[in-house]
Amino acid sequence: MKNTIYSLVLLVLISSCKTSTKVILNKRDYSFLTDSLNIEPKLKENKLPGFSLIVFENYQIVYTKQFGVKSVKSEEKIEENTAFSTASIAKPITALLCHILEEKGLINLDDPIATYLKRWKLPKSKFAENNIPTWKQFLNHTAGTNQHGFSDYYEGDTIPTLKQSLLGQIPRYDKEIEFIFEPGTNWQYSGGGYTIIQMALEDSLKKPIALLAQEHIFTPLSLKNTTMIQPNEKGFLKNVALVHDENGNVIKTGLPITPQVAPSGLWSTPTDLALLTIELQNALRNKNIKVISNTVAKKITEVTALKNAVGGWSYGAQKSFGYNNYDWIRCAGSNTGVGSELFATMTDGNGFVYMGNGEKINRFPIFNETRRKILSLMNWKKETPDEVAHEIPQSLKEKLIGTYEDFLFGQGMDTKIVEKNNRVYVESPFFEFFKVKNDNELLYLKNGYFKIVDYPNLLKFNLTDGKLNSVTLLRDNLTVEVELIKK
Repeated sequence: MKNTIYSLVLLVLISSCKTSTKVILNKRDYSFLTDSLNIEPKLKENKLPGFSLIVFENYQIVYTKQFGVKSVKSEEKIEENTAFSTASIAKPITALLCHILEEKGLINLDDPIATYLKRWKLPKSKFAENNIPTWKQFLNHTAGTNQHGFSDYYEGDTIPTLKQSLLGQIPRYDKEIEFIFEPGTNWQYSGGGYTIIQMALEDSLKKPIALLAQEHIFTPLSLKNTTMIQPNEKGFLKNVALVHDENGNVIKTGLPITPQVAPSGLWSTPTDLALLTIELQNALRNKNIKVISNTVAKKITEVTALKNAVGGWSYGAQKSFGYNNYDWIRCAGSNTGVGSELFATMTDGNGFVYMGNGEKINRFPIFNETRRKILSLMNWKKETPDEVAHEIPQSLKEKLIGTYEDFLFGQGMDTKIVEKNNRVYVESPFFEFFKVKNDNELLYLKNGYFKIVDYPNLLKFNLTDGKLNSVTLLRDNLTVEVELIKK
């Protein structure tokens, strides 16, 4: 009997040891990122005061690290809970808010936005007189309005109202916002369009957008270091990074005030934005949902614009990058003296967020190297069935080779199709965004379409009388034909 008991105890101990060993073996150590990224010396080299980073994998935050200071004046270290002005990352948060409010029956995003405006009316225009833009068209930058971005203000400045901003009574603009094309026919990034969204929300729901975002997103998700309240308002965050110029000096008070809150007035941390993104990723797989429904998650991440839309745009976020077979969400923000980037996969719960409190010249070298190293080191790769690529007929290959005006992203740069070692590659400066090299292979698929490695849209080259004249881009349910202009 004793031998039997001892045997059972020994079996339990062995099983326990095996289980513990399995847990340890499965637990990945991410500290290697600190040495590999080597951020500290880069801060000094580029005069960037501070940098904050989060990496998440399989729907969990796995690495967080902060470097440098909130302000060169105080030398106070940046912490995980130190918030930065995130600039245009406010746009996808605004888009998410609008979709949540629609799901709750408070607004209808298919309605013309004009019916919700009280303090100001849309300007009269030949482009919009028979085609009044909807909320959705403002959310994905297809409404046709101009006003790209705005200047920041600081304590002591005269802060313009939303109406003054839309009337063009602000430093960067000297005339009222206007329509430059018929709604729904093209794409043009428009911070002014998001200012119109803010006014429509506040006019119709009679609450500031900061309060609406707090009630419907930030508080339910326990994002304690995220706000749309501005530095000159009660309730602003206390633990924040100040903005700095290219010489590493604090700009004025260091606390930019942004009355155009919807397009650029969000303050947050990489941790909070990662938690919000993981909530979105969970919602996409309809699992562990807290605030964002599966329906809303699908709506705000679908590709809704292709023409001139930097390769693809959803309601608020960029959908123009492909890498290692993943469909990516990208949000970026850049204001004077501060900037942020967020990258996330649509499946598998991977991604990263970083923020820096310096000018573009100071932070871009660190941002670019960090992005490429994280993607390389984390080695996120989605396994998909190999697509059988066929040899491109020589007659077609000869027609393809050449230099063109950008037909991939609609951003006015040169795009080249070249042949190397009997393979065909497409060269674009945009490809360097993920990888150091700027060329990706052009694959000829059995259905007659083409695919560029790590580019999300399919392509179909169109010929007339034996000559290439256009290319059709295809993504999800969207198609757009782009004229091919050879140089």
